[in-house]
Amino acid sequence: MTSKERICCSLNHKSPDRVAVDFGSTAVTGMHVTCVAELREHYGLEKRLVKVCEPYQMLGEIEDDLLDALGIDTVALSAASTMFGFRNEDWKEFKAPWGQLLLVSEHFNTTGDTNGDLLIYPEGDMSVPPSGRMPTGGFFFDSIIRQEPIDDDHLNPEDNLEEFQPLSDSDLKHFETQVILLASSDRAVVGGLGGTAFGDIALVPAPFLKHPKGIRDIQEWYISTAIRQDYLHEVFSRQCEVAIENLKSAHAVLGNVIDVLFICGTDFGTQTSSFCSTDTYDELYAPYYKMVNTWVHNNTQWKTLKHSCGAVESFIPHFIDSGFDIVNPVQCSAAGMDPKILKQRYGDSIVFWGGGVDTQKTLPFGTPEQVRQEVLKRCETFAPGGGFVFNAIHNVQANTPLLNMVAMFNALKEYNGS
Repeated sequence: MTSKERICCSLNHKSPDRVAVDFGSTAVTGMHVTCVAELREHYGLEKRLVKVCEPYQMLGEIEDDLLDALGIDTVALSAASTMFGFRNEDWKEFKAPWGQLLLVSEHFNTTGDTNGDLLIYPEGDMSVPPSGRMPTGGFFFDSIIRQEPIDDDHLNPEDNLEEFQPLSDSDLKHFETQVILLASSDRAVVGGLGGTAFGDIALVPAPFLKHPKGIRDIQEWYISTAIRQDYLHEVFSRQCEVAIENLKSAHAVLGNVIDVLFICGTDFGTQTSSFCSTDTYDELYAPYYKMVNTWVHNNTQWKTLKHSCGAVESFIPHFIDSGFDIVNPVQCSAAGMDPKILKQRYGDSIVFWGGGVDTQKTLPFGTPEQVRQEVLKRCETFAPGGGFVFNAIHNVQANTPLLNMVAMFNALKEYNGS
């Protein structure tokens, strides 16, 4: 099987020739730049600087030679712009605070503050306040909350719609270029078009906008899901209209080059509970997810992916009812997320993309043997009958031991009998 065939087989709940693997195709299935560099060196690949493909989390681009070395079956449709609102283009060298020399976009502009933190700017414009902060000793950026005082009597949904606009000619040109690059790939293509993430808390502070308006404070947004639902419905309704028009425009360019569409990264689960009830999900979010998924399934061959961390076992039937084909990251360490129960209850109805190894404890802090055992056990649980794409539970973080990462990939080969 080719990698594309392997992924498609898994997505159709059939057993491929081996477990399908994804690393690097999305902003929630990637690897920190430090990890990418260590793996390149370990596998004896050409020495080159790692590109920062996603600056918010400082994720590294996994290039073709490393994809081959690791046996990865996916490739990313690169986003038109980054979380900080600039394009990855005209690469320049940048020395990270931890000493690693990297390649970043020419628009990746930073300054230091008096505390030694690293500040980054929306669209690379240093004439406006920064929108991201990497704390001293940190390895990725946090959003800087830029919230104007909220006047409930004068809230305007348009303020929370600034980022949800029709795709520009430049955006469509970007996708045209991607089609040329990816059309001949034998890997499954995974991508997102933007605008389909309803209430994704990572996007609420709008680190990509120079002067965000509306509700941009994370705490205030969560409060709004309880006390300002009418306002959010207005935002989501208009956002959904634009998203579907953008899907039409993008599909006209992309056709069936992509296989999986990343729809939304809105988290509904915490480590032990959830951010809202399933009733709130059905009332506030599901109608818009259904419209987007219905359009995709009626007009394309794409499969749709829903990301949600945390304890979301009770939400999975609602994800399925909303039309999602895939759930990620399958956080098995969260309450109620027992792998065997998930596979037994939902394995025929939704694809588990992730769940392969715990990135909170086992992968960063366990021994190579503990990593091996966990990977083998998860594959034994999720892989039979298809409906499984191996990935770690969210991104592989900085300072993850090299030997543990190698143990993870070696365990995959062991399970696959290669």
